[in-house]
Amino acid sequence: MLAIIDEGWREARVAALGVVSPDPSAPEAVRTTQLSYVAALCDAQTFQEVALPEVLHRGLDQAPRVAAVSDGAPWIQDFVAYHCPQAVRILDFAHAADYLASAAQASFGPGTAATSEWFATHRHELRHGDPDRVLAALAVLPPSVERDTARRYLGERRAMIAYPAFAAAGWPIGSGSVESAHKHVLQARMKGPGMRWDLATAQAMIAFRVVLANERWSELWPQIGSHQRQIRRVRSAARRQARQPASPPPLQPVAPRPSPPPRSPAPTRPKLVRDGRPTADHPWRRRLSVFATPAATKM
Repeated sequence: MLAIIDEGWREARVAALGVVSPDPSAPEAVRTTQLSYVAALCDAQTFQEVALPEVLHRGLDQAPRVAAVSDGAPWIQDFVAYHCPQAVRILDFAHAADYLASAAQASFGPGTAATSEWFATHRHELRHGDPDRVLAALAVLPPSVERDTARRYLGERRAMIAYPAFAAAGWPIGSGSVESAHKHVLQARMKGPGMRWDLATAQAMIAFRVVLANERWSELWPQIGSHQRQIRRVRSAARRQARQPASPPPLQPVAPRPSPPPRSPAPTRPKLVRDGRPTADHPWRRRLSVFATPAATKM
């Protein structure tokens, strides 16, 4: 669970994928190596899609033998059915034992010898014997909420608690790999005292931690760098566009000017010179008339 600003606590989901092989230090034990991880801060449906590239990369969809060890949560069963329906489903033994311990404490009291004896006997039976005997022993305990919860939880997962058969087939019965993944992939970086995360930053940090844990930095960095450069180019283009002045509005078509009315013909000017002599309308004649001597008046 991670503290997200303005949202409170949100669940980060993690899956660990690996190869199971015998443990040289313990002949009856197995170990999981070549681990890789998937992690995301999202709902169960989205996590199925987020995990798909890694599932295909590891070839789980085509592996002849696959086991899925988990705490039995319904969303995990849907995850397994989506990616590896052929997988053998195993309930983490520690979770199953916790239900037995709660039922014993409710029946015989916390810390009593009877509780310790009953729990040790039936825990051993669950691990090495017949799971049906353990379910029958739960049924005869005094009624309590814890007893009924244990019966219902383990009974609904009867196929997932056949631990002797799983061990004989060479499968792990504990989910230590994924429990450890929560610690060193996420919690070591993201669960410090008082830490709270912005949602986008938390998702980016989870992706970064997964790349480091999977030792894929040299493989993925060219893609990451190319993506970052593309983002910078897009942002730079947006800034340049914002700095440019707004385009002027498109010019509206101008209506053609109406044609002027036809001009009337100019009046005909009288001739001013005729036969080489100025006529009476000639300017010279008009100016000379001003200085002409008027005719003598008869007495």
